[in-house]
Amino acid sequence: MAFLVQALQNNPELAIFLTLAIGFLIGRVKIGSFSLGIVVGTLLAGVLIGQLDIKIPAIVKTIFFDLFLFTTGYKVGPQFFRGLKRDAIPQVLLTIVLCVACLLTAFCFAKLLHYDVGTAAGLLAGAFSESTVIGTAGEAIQRLSIPEAQMTVLLNNIPVAYAVTYLVGTASLVWFLPTIGPKLMGIDLRKEGQKAQAAVAQATELAFGVTSGAKLFDVRAYRVTNPDFFDKSVAQLEALPQGSRVFITRIRQGGEIIEPFPGSVIRKDDVVAVLARQETHVRGGAVIGPEVDDKSLLDVPIEVLDVVVTRRRLAGKTLAELTQLGFARGVFLRKLTRAGLEIPIEAGTRIDGGDVLYLIGTKLEVEKAAKELGYPDRQTSATDMVFVGTGIVLGGLIGLLSFNVGNIPLTLTASGGALVMGLFFGWLRSMYPFFGRIPEPAIWIFDTLGLCLFIGVVGLNAGPSFVSGLQQTGLSLVAVGLVSALLPHTVGILFGRYVLKMNPLVVLGACAGAGTITAALRAIQDESQSNVPALGYTVPYAIGNILLTAWGPVIVTLMTL
Repeated sequence: MAFLVQALQNNPELAIFLTLAIGFLIGRVKIGSFSLGIVVGTLLAGVLIGQLDIKIPAIVKTIFFDLFLFTTGYKVGPQFFRGLKRDAIPQVLLTIVLCVACLLTAFCFAKLLHYDVGTAAGLLAGAFSESTVIGTAGEAIQRLSIPEAQMTVLLNNIPVAYAVTYLVGTASLVWFLPTIGPKLMGIDLRKEGQKAQAAVAQATELAFGVTSGAKLFDVRAYRVTNPDFFDKSVAQLEALPQGSRVFITRIRQGGEIIEPFPGSVIRKDDVVAVLARQETHVRGGAVIGPEVDDKSLLDVPIEVLDVVVTRRRLAGKTLAELTQLGFARGVFLRKLTRAGLEIPIEAGTRIDGGDVLYLIGTKLEVEKAAKELGYPDRQTSATDMVFVGTGIVLGGLIGLLSFNVGNIPLTLTASGGALVMGLFFGWLRSMYPFFGRIPEPAIWIFDTLGLCLFIGVVGLNAGPSFVSGLQQTGLSLVAVGLVSALLPHTVGILFGRYVLKMNPLVVLGACAGAGTITAALRAIQDESQSNVPALGYTVPYAIGNILLTAWGPVIVTLMTL
């Protein structure tokens, strides 16, 4: 044991990796449907190992915190600027009201109970599940003109209050939003979900590396024996099905395989290769004639391609409107994601710049559609580090600029600047996606590992004073954390439903987004059995991330007035 302790003290990098390993292990433990999560797990692991008095240079956590913030901005950038558009104003207003209520609630309780600046910041970070406040508030405290010893105490009190209030805040909101939220609006969440989902295409979420045996789309061959189809053009036949999209991709005519045009004429006993949804084949395939096994005819190159929407003229159009455009022929939409979150596929769903459309169809038609929609985002494992490094440097330089409000100097800090530049670079990438790619695995490293490593180092450095700090705050902080978490969301639900007249499912999704609580969104979707709440999540999540992160230095300023 003495050897292990000495090894960790002399080689702090080992302590960091041990903290990550134990923290992720703690985060996996579930009690029913609730788990601490890897962020809190890593903080607790850091506090535990920090009892060994291990010193970690502050620059380590700063580097990873900047990387995390830039990536956060990169992910939500397109939706942040999307929130500035007129049709997103209700979601923006709800987000602002909820986030301001969060700040005022934490500040009022901190003043009422005479909490110090560090505890107030930790309360704000934990009750509202916004770990970034730990970093931005910590940087603001470090700029205060106070003795070094006092500064250390304040900085160490942040993770103490965060750990206590995060547990009660997150757990209560995951229960509160899908259970009490509908009652505040006078609705039955399950019935609302069923009503909304009736018009929405269902999608099944599968584990990584697992694929479904059920085909959503298929190409089948039919011999044309129905006299109603004789001597009709391809365009005429494709227009016959009502409520279904059907495309003839190839024709065997007189023993010869031909590539059809809209004006190509179908003759008796021709064999046609038909691309359609699986249920369309089952319901109406036999109307054409008997299905035949024609492997050479069915040997059509089918492509699955991710396409980023960049054409401004298409932003705001519904999916129904897109299907009427010429380039949509022969192409189907498998999935639609926005800011990494899957969006319901229904006729009235509007697409935005930066959305990713997962297309399937013949290679020729998919490539044509990709050019009209925007940019084909082909899979690659390479990260554009020129883009990432330049963004963080430029953001940091901008963040170091300061201005005075009265006699108080305010600044974004280098980390805050990285977040802002991440927003801009993320939006830039969505508009001009031929550069700046960060693959999903790299985003996970920068985002998840970056935050957890930052939190782990915070726990390691705060470890020696954690227990004493917890004793000082006592159980009152648990009750305060509970009220601080629920009160702003109650205000948000009532404001969204009765003032803004928003759809109740969208209101709940927006509250989960504004509070940056993805776990609550999952709970709402599970309870409503609908993914419609996701429509209200993305814009509030983007703006909520920015506002709550910005509240770190704001609450420090308010507490020191």
